[in-house]
Amino acid sequence: MTTAISYPNAPDLATDDYIVIGLATCFVKEDGEVYQIEVIEPIPSAALEALLKGIPTSYKLAHATTLGSVLDGDSQPLPDGFPESAQFGEEFVPRAFAAARTYKRRESAKSLIPLGTNYAEFKYSIERKRVLNAARVVTKEDNVKQHSHTHKVL
Repeated sequence: MTTAISYPNAPDLATDDYIVIGLATCFVKEDGEVYQIEVIEPIPSAALEALLKGIPTSYKLAHATTLGSVLDGDSQPLPDGFPESAQFGEEFVPRAFAAARTYKRRESAKSLIPLGTNYAEFKYSIERKRVLNAARVVTKEDNVKQHSHTHKVL
């Protein structure tokens, strides 16, 4: 029997619903310096399928588990095999609920990583750095010069 999670935005989910949690290498920019951190975040089914096909990723490890083991009331216990220095990503709880829904919708994705096991055979690469707090500053030089006839009716 499933036990419903007492979360107002997720009445359709239960503690035994399948989810994959990943350990990603990310970067944070502070005072002009870039620092490497490890972030724990949910991986939706479509993203997992793409990662398993061999695309380069910042994920080192994925762990198949249940929502109940990742969300224990108001706390978030560290999954087995994850380093103590890892931190949970922003909006972890709503993203975990969204990811769990993707596995409910696509049952076949649950067979990619069996429940309770880890997968670490990703094509790990940090060549393209994933900066979490990057701010895009738009300048006047970013404007594209258009041809003089672009907006004229000829």
